[in-house]
Amino acid sequence: MEILNDEYYMRLALNMADGASGQTGVNPVVGCVVVKDGRIVGLGAHLKRGEGHAEVHALDMAGDQARGATAYVTLEPCSHYGRTPPCCERLIEEGVSRVVVAASDPNPLVAGRGIARLREAGIEVLTGVLESEAALQNEAFNKFILTGLPFVTLKTALSLDGRIATRTGHSRWITGAAAREAVHTLRHRHAGIMVGLQTVLADDPELTTRLDVPALHPTRIVVDSGLRLPLTARVLNDAAPTIVLTTVQADEDRAERLRERGAEVLRCGDGERVDLAAAMRELGRRDIGSVLLEGGGVLNGAMLQAGLVDKTMLIYAPIIVGGEGAPSAFSYVGPEEMSAALRLSRVSMQSFGDDWCVTGYPDNRAAGAAAEAAAEAEPNGSAAKEGS
Repeated sequence: MEILNDEYYMRLALNMADGASGQTGVNPVVGCVVVKDGRIVGLGAHLKRGEGHAEVHALDMAGDQARGATAYVTLEPCSHYGRTPPCCERLIEEGVSRVVVAASDPNPLVAGRGIARLREAGIEVLTGVLESEAALQNEAFNKFILTGLPFVTLKTALSLDGRIATRTGHSRWITGAAAREAVHTLRHRHAGIMVGLQTVLADDPELTTRLDVPALHPTRIVVDSGLRLPLTARVLNDAAPTIVLTTVQADEDRAERLRERGAEVLRCGDGERVDLAAAMRELGRRDIGSVLLEGGGVLNGAMLQAGLVDKTMLIYAPIIVGGEGAPSAFSYVGPEEMSAALRLSRVSMQSFGDDWCVTGYPDNRAAGAAAEAAAEAEPNGSAAKEGS
């Protein structure tokens, strides 16, 4: 039995926020619970960019019972006018006597101002309740608001010996149904899904979200330096937007034919291969705040080497493939010594049926790209808090 305390109600607010994950674009997920005299009188979550904030929904539900109540909010109430009015003013107007906040706003242009405004109005404010859980829930937003770059999660399914296909290239299916369903949920929660040309040529995937209930489709992103993407590829149907990343050298007539099929063609770099760091900046400018990377070994390796992967999710099936030449999940020139191998931190494990997902954070993740973006621009105020 859980103890009834501030953490109990904040966990409920976090659960409210989590239910809307994937729906808020580059804005954070936020939950709010209003409690009066030991009773929950209001619940709310931010459901869509530009629409009502979590606090607004919860206060609307609470009505007159909000006066003298405690509001539990997973992210610092906003203090600025964006697409909607500031939530701290609404909390003050409704007469809330206490506000418990999990995490402060990471945007340095606004961080702490909402909390300060509440305290100026005589409201008791407690911060840092389940802060680490709240930060993890909004890890994509936290990166995007500070750098303008998407948060990249590398997901791959592989055998126990690290193979993503047999020596003949056959890859369906490595993992079981439960793991595949979890991956489709991941797609629902990301703004973009990214693969290389070889994945499209080998599998002709649609790259949509397929679950038993209606779900959101991410923008499909194909890395194709030479614009060899077939015009009949299923990623060019109208199920979701498609972006093709290529170079300045790529043929313009071919680019125009892809545009006629509905794709947006982005030229990133003037070399023979796509400049992946430049590509991430272009995706960020298009408000793609999170990317699920489902590439093959070459693209996975290139993204890791460029320091552009924030998180890895390696889903291991209890099989051994073997086979000389069978492709591996990461194909790049590795270090000469084991001490220089890329190390993951904050490692956790989760089972999906008979398969196991190992999640971790590369120690060199996005360091170079984040520093470059931060030097080029101010924090991305266009995405500040919920309804901006």
